[in-house]
Amino acid sequence: MEEGNQTCVTEFVLLGFTDIPYLQVALFVFAFAFYLLNITANSTIMTVVIAEPRLHTPMYYLLANLSLLDFCISSAIVPKMLSGFMVEKKTISFEACIVQLHFSHFFGCTEAMLLTAMSIDRYVAICHPLRYLTIMTIMNVSACIWLTSCSWSVGFMYSLPHTILTARLPFCASNRVSHFFCDIKPLLKLACTDTYINEILVLLITGFVAIGTFGMILLSYVYIGSHMMKIKSSESRQKAFSTCVSHLTAVFFFLGAAACTYLGPTTNDSMYKDRMAAILFTVVTPTLNPIIYALRNEVAKQSMKKLIYGNVVWWPS
Repeated sequence: MEEGNQTCVTEFVLLGFTDIPYLQVALFVFAFAFYLLNITANSTIMTVVIAEPRLHTPMYYLLANLSLLDFCISSAIVPKMLSGFMVEKKTISFEACIVQLHFSHFFGCTEAMLLTAMSIDRYVAICHPLRYLTIMTIMNVSACIWLTSCSWSVGFMYSLPHTILTARLPFCASNRVSHFFCDIKPLLKLACTDTYINEILVLLITGFVAIGTFGMILLSYVYIGSHMMKIKSSESRQKAFSTCVSHLTAVFFFLGAAACTYLGPTTNDSMYKDRMAAILFTVVTPTLNPIIYALRNEVAKQSMKKLIYGNVVWWPS
């Protein structure tokens, strides 16, 4: 079948999770609570990093970018998901669907790249501490801007071919998407043409990004682990380990869920698992990231206390 102007579908129906009313209410409360906490926590992190001079360092610059991405990726998906729980007509226009697909993949890939940049930052901070915050620093402002710019650029370039090729597919039969947002795999199942090239593209590009980011993160922590073995002071070793735990937790949840979603086969059974995994990296992980980083970082906690309470010195441990 020829591609081009054969797209008869003008809107899609997002089937979501369930049609059972009380489950929809429960899911709405769950998603709304997490989204509200997401907005509050990530906005607080960004505001504190900007307002507090002590946090004008590479680690917190990258953390502020992570908070921005967590805010963006949830905002691209969760509001539409919440409205779907409360209305009978769970539709989204074809154009809005493609836009949502683009930004969800754009922000998702950018976050994977940023998590890799953060692992490089941890490597430099732990393995080369004397060159971390000195005049001859490795992780200076220019390096941080370059890393984040590359992350955002790669995210955009990753999403662009998926967006263009999906938008050109003919959808002339069913318009019922087995998901709570417009993701590429459920959309490919609805196309009334051969989607082999699209599926191979998803596997190859996503696989390259996943293996590349995971490989860089793994290599960074191999060097970090090797360096930590040489640290004689248990206090210094514990401090170095503590700075890595938050990052490793974010990597585990985000990259693990994303890999399960996009690197597995597209079957009816896998679609339900994909929705469960998508909840992790679109609702849960973006909310937990700022909490994990803040609660494990005394400087961040003190800075938030200073911003919220002024000169009050008390902060719950």
